[in-house]
Amino acid sequence: MTSKPMFVHCCHCRWCQRETGTAFALNALIEADRVEVKGEVELVDTPSNSGKGQVIARCPKCQIALWSNYGAAGDKLRFVRVGTLDEPDRLPPDIHIFTSSKQPWVKLADGKPVMPEYYKSSEHWPKESLERRAKIFPPKKA
Repeated sequence: MTSKPMFVHCCHCRWCQRETGTAFALNALIEADRVEVKGEVELVDTPSNSGKGQVIARCPKCQIALWSNYGAAGDKLRFVRVGTLDEPDRLPPDIHIFTSSKQPWVKLADGKPVMPEYYKSSEHWPKESLERRAKIFPPKKA
């Protein structure tokens, strides 16, 4: 990634648990043009809990999921898997989402917001991140 992400989700939904094979997914949300990749990726269309589907970018050699693109966002916004980065410890979660289905043994004591389902980004994202998002998804005019 060529800059810090807009926001980092720790998602505890059952779908992410199944997709990752573990208790949660840690995703850094960032503009697609701020992600650099050495080599090719394999794009895999998969279903998603929303019903809108997702495209998972995987390494063609090891099949590790590098990022996802969800529904209407297309390839403008990437949900980069933090664990695939060289220094994943530099990107702790900004928020825990879908905690109504988190594994009971996972203890959330990092002081970050805990949401039972999703949330309103306008209530949690920093101003700079909201401005960055508005550049790729301009507000609809009334």
